[in-house]
Amino acid sequence: MARKKLSDEEIKNALFDLPGWNAENNNFRKRFEFKDFAKSLAFVNQVGAIAEQQNHHPDITFGWGYAEFFITTHDRGGLTENDFDLAKKIEEIINRK
Repeated sequence: MARKKLSDEEIKNALFDLPGWNAENNNFRKRFEFKDFAKSLAFVNQVGAIAEQQNHHPDITFGWGYAEFFITTHDRGGLTENDFDLAKKIEEIINRK
């Protein structure tokens, strides 16, 4: 997967395929809402498994009824195709529910 930092235009175009995601402070960011803590935790664990497979780990905040993801490529100082790919995989998980 490409690890070249995306241009502002590439980021803008990527967001068309990521409903509800925002690009801010060199991160793709999205908050998901759930019925309870157990569902939030299960979702975070599913994302964690994919992150481990890809060796690309988002920053995650979660608690009762929510999970929020911040995705960036730290060693590139911004967003890359890896970040876009991980965000798409997170969307695939949520869309299977």
